[in-house]
Amino acid sequence: MLAVCGDPTPAASVLSGFMGFSVACSGEFLYRKGFVFLQNARSGRAAQKANTLKKKIRAIQYGVGPIGVSIARLMREKFAIEIIGAIDTDPAKVGRDLGEIVGASDTPWGVEISDDASQVLAQAADVVIHSTSSSLPNVMDQLLACLEAESCVVSTCEELSYPYRTYPELAARLDKAAKEWGVALVGTGVNPGFVLDKLLVTLAAVSQRIEHASGRRVVDAAKRREPLQRKIGAGMSLDEFREKVAAGTIKHVGLPESVAMVADSLNLDVNEIIETIDPVVAAERVRTQYLTVEAGQAAGVHQIARGLSNGKELIHLELQMYVGAKEPGDTVALQGHPNISLTIPGGSPGDIATASVVVNSIPVILDAPAGLRTARDLPIGFFSPDARP
Repeated sequence: MLAVCGDPTPAASVLSGFMGFSVACSGEFLYRKGFVFLQNARSGRAAQKANTLKKKIRAIQYGVGPIGVSIARLMREKFAIEIIGAIDTDPAKVGRDLGEIVGASDTPWGVEISDDASQVLAQAADVVIHSTSSSLPNVMDQLLACLEAESCVVSTCEELSYPYRTYPELAARLDKAAKEWGVALVGTGVNPGFVLDKLLVTLAAVSQRIEHASGRRVVDAAKRREPLQRKIGAGMSLDEFREKVAAGTIKHVGLPESVAMVADSLNLDVNEIIETIDPVVAAERVRTQYLTVEAGQAAGVHQIARGLSNGKELIHLELQMYVGAKEPGDTVALQGHPNISLTIPGGSPGDIATASVVVNSIPVILDAPAGLRTARDLPIGFFSPDARP
């Protein structure tokens, strides 16, 4: 264990400034076999749970859709995690064993899926993994119930990733509730939460001056889950696609949140965020496991979010997510001194990366200061399957 607060050594200075994460005097950097993160003092039952090093992390999976299933499978691989409950309202899943629903080879897990959230949350989990909706207003009651149960929360709700500009009142309410109950929550995933925000901010560590930030993510949605293919309008006529965009039902959620996070992290004076959503038109027939897209139909979305300062572009984030994408990949770039860019050929692998970011965030959120946190606040970490509690 390396105590940082009050440590005059150069190592302490480096650690306290890394990724813009300030070390409070109540905190310590911890190394445990398998992960490194910051521990902060918290009050109440949450602090007692966080400081009990020899027991497993008690986790509840809230939402057992495709993403929840991936997360549950990955949590099961972690020696330090014990899944004690699962919540879902799908009648086809309620009453069944979670291991059966995720297709595990070692089923049953002895974890029955319940639609009674209050009963499951009453088990006093250390952390709730929440994956039910992209809409923050729609999940507010769920999140508040988790906080009132004195559980930390890691959520895949995209609008929770950086809600301060879009939903400032809801963000303040969640922050207040989390602090009252002595726990922390974060919204994260691969995008938002990593590729088009955290990765850009990380790249800034080697910059001296930044004038413009950009990111481009191209995803072959043919390899992704069915709900995502439907959400991006694959297989729709162009007229239907545009109608759904106007209604707010066809889009990737989270791009404006990523612009806001990058702007605040890099101190870029963005006072306006604009977003455009257009169809990617299929040039030929494309078949996936779930649907067929004919030539001339929408294959997916081409979405751009821009951060402006009095009309001048400072941030440009672009997402092309469509079935049949020929050259998937992620690229982030900073213009300034020096100009620098980073490309991930093939891109971060979608649902796999989402589950990874979420589960890797568990030890970090358990030791974060109470309140609403974001990927901007929290250090990057890896949670080894063999890590011991």
